[in-house]
Amino acid sequence: MIYLYLVICYFIGCIMFGYLVTKMIYHKDIRLHGSGNVGARNAGRLHGKKAFALIFLGDALKGVLVISLARYLEFSGPVQLLGLGMAIIGHLKPITLKFKGGKGISTFIGGMVMFEPLLIPVIIIGFIILYPLTKSFTFAGLGVFLLIPVFLVINHSDWISCVISGSLLVIILLAHAGNIKERLKK
Repeated sequence: MIYLYLVICYFIGCIMFGYLVTKMIYHKDIRLHGSGNVGARNAGRLHGKKAFALIFLGDALKGVLVISLARYLEFSGPVQLLGLGMAIIGHLKPITLKFKGGKGISTFIGGMVMFEPLLIPVIIIGFIILYPLTKSFTFAGLGVFLLIPVFLVINHSDWISCVISGSLLVIILLAHAGNIKERLKK
């Protein structure tokens, strides 16, 4: 049953809201505009706050859905996070778009907040502190994510969940490696 759940999570991750929203509302293929990324930030730059919000929420709901499904099936915390990992991989490498997807941030946030709602103030406060220091949305956001495994350790989560959340964070950081290098050069 767990293997089927993980496969379903991958396919949930393959639902690319950036592609769907821009195709249905703006009649454009987002992959051909801006940075070419199918994520909320590219859509927001191209089409404004409404596009950003719709795509961010859609992608975040993928994370919420896989965690909720795992809880409904009474899977353990580590299995829930593995499901989130599969959804993130589906988002990064969607079969629906020839394995060229987004960066996984929204799905990660949605899933982690559903997994541990106490992360909401940690993420918000961390971002409020880091953004003025870094003056970069990317660095502030990724920096806040470094707090997530630490928070889980402090919050007495099981060590396997802490390791898996750290691994998910590594996947997200690797997906952003190009952005990080570009920002560091500036």
